[in-house]
Amino acid sequence: MSIALLITTIIAAYLLGSIPSSVWYGIGYFGIDVRKHGSGNAGATNTFRILGKRAGTVVMLIDVLKGWTATCLASMLFYMNAIGETELLMYKIIFGIIAIIGHIFPVFVKFKGGKGIATLLGMVLAIQPELASVCIAIFILTLLASQYVSLSSILATLAFPVLSWLGVFGHPEPLLIVFGFTMFVLVVFTHKKNIVRLMNGNENRVSLFAKSKANNGR
Repeated sequence: MSIALLITTIIAAYLLGSIPSSVWYGIGYFGIDVRKHGSGNAGATNTFRILGKRAGTVVMLIDVLKGWTATCLASMLFYMNAIGETELLMYKIIFGIIAIIGHIFPVFVKFKGGKGIATLLGMVLAIQPELASVCIAIFILTLLASQYVSLSSILATLAFPVLSWLGVFGHPEPLLIVFGFTMFVLVVFTHKKNIVRLMNGNENRVSLFAKSKANNGR
């Protein structure tokens, strides 16, 4: 693969990840910048909290699609015969990680984005959809039981490398396991404030059935 094609694809993956869906959707549809409310985070969770379930779902799906699309750029290169089958997984991981970095540090909104969980989910769906489905189930069950998005995200992220290592869906792939544990460390780092609040018992809860402040005022 040529250097020019690689650089172009890397830039495309970063720009996809950088799309600030919560900021653009919140301002464009509600006239509300979610970064100025709630946790101040430009992600799906804060959108759910401030703008409600419909807006939060839209933002989350867009963020998932960002990660999925960026990761699938590797498949495009494969079908273009720019990379071989043995390189496919490696490039999927590379482009997916770049999209996550773009989500956390988006160029369009002064490099202040979200925590990358939904974008990571899109990436994992593109790499290992069966395992991703199990992680989604773990996230939902934990959220229903605890109402803590942060705890649900951390446990679901940890489940991916652990289940990969156990070979639940096929032979363990070392590169995928290393990636999974690396992402778990990244998620723990981006949620360090949430972890402190969890330990202190004052972490924000999110009810799947609560109405948003924005909707209450409409």
